[in-house]
Amino acid sequence: MRYLVSVIDDKSNPGSTDRQPAISAFNERLIAEGYWVFAGGLADTDAATVIDNRGEQAVFSDGPFVESKEYLAGVWVWEAPDLDVALKLAAEASKVCDRKIEVRPFQ
Repeated sequence: MRYLVSVIDDKSNPGSTDRQPAISAFNERLIAEGYWVFAGGLADTDAATVIDNRGEQAVFSDGPFVESKEYLAGVWVWEAPDLDVALKLAAEASKVCDRKIEVRPFQ
């Protein structure tokens, strides 16, 4: 089963910024063990554009849709045999990147 693994940062208490070597090593392990599907870090929320085309015409807005101290900082997509394995890896990921992690299975 595939899982979306979201890295959640907090503007009021950001994780440490020197984690890239540890994250890279963790990613290499995910690849070697066959869990890796995709990963990527995201630009700051100031670079976001929200598009709402539910009305008569599309409305484009700068920045995040909802003001929040927490924001999506990056994602992984993992292939894991079950939720227990994904959660165990996510606990390691949280420690490695010094941020909260959310795990959600794809439907």
